[in-house]
Amino acid sequence: MTSDNVIFRFKFSHEFANQLYPFAKLHQYDDRHTYKEEWTRWLMNNDELIDTEVGRLKGLGYDGDIIGKMYKSGRYYFRKKTSSKDAKVRRKYISLEHDMIDAMDQHIDTNYYLPCFKPSIAYEQFCMEYENLVNDEKERLLQEELVAEDIYSKLKKTYKNRYFLFKQNRYAVREEDNCDAVYRQDTATHTMSVCRSIITEN
Repeated sequence: MTSDNVIFRFKFSHEFANQLYPFAKLHQYDDRHTYKEEWTRWLMNNDELIDTEVGRLKGLGYDGDIIGKMYKSGRYYFRKKTSSKDAKVRRKYISLEHDMIDAMDQHIDTNYYLPCFKPSIAYEQFCMEYENLVNDEKERLLQEELVAEDIYSKLKKTYKNRYFLFKQNRYAVREEDNCDAVYRQDTATHTMSVCRSIITEN
C-alpha cells in the first residue's frame, strides 16, 4: 500500500454497523458482566457477518484487534449514538398573527402604569377584553395542529414576552432621556461659563 493510499481511520461497513447498532442499543444499560455474555452470544450468532467484516478491514490494511474494535464500538460508541429515526423532529414554529401582537402591545401600553399591574393578571384581563380576537386565534392555531394546552401556553408566553420587551424599551427610552437632560444641563453650564468669561474680560 503506497503512502498516498494510507487509511488513518478504519470505519465499519454500513451493513455491519446496521447490525451492531441495534445490539448496542438493546444492551446499553447492561452491566459489564452481562454485556460481555450477550456480546459472546452475538458473536456466535453473527459469525458470517463478522468474518466478512474482518476480511474487509484486513484487506484495507487494518492490523489491529478487529474483534476488540467491534466490542469497544458497541459498548462505548453505538450504545450512546442516537439514530436519525430516533431523533425528535423539530416542530415547525408557528407565530401569532400581527393583529394579536398589536392588541397585546396596546393592552400593555394602556395598563402598564396601573399600580396593580402584573403580567399574569393582565393576561387574563386581556383574554376577557379581546375575547373574540383570542378565540379566532385559537381556532387558527388548532387548524395548524397545535393542541389546546400548547395554544394556551403560547398565548400567555407571548404576552409576557411582549411585556418584558415593553419594559426594556421603556427603560432604554428613560435612560436616553436622562442622558439628553444631563447633556443639555452640561451644555447650558458650559455656555454660562463662557458668557461669564467674556463679560469678565470686557
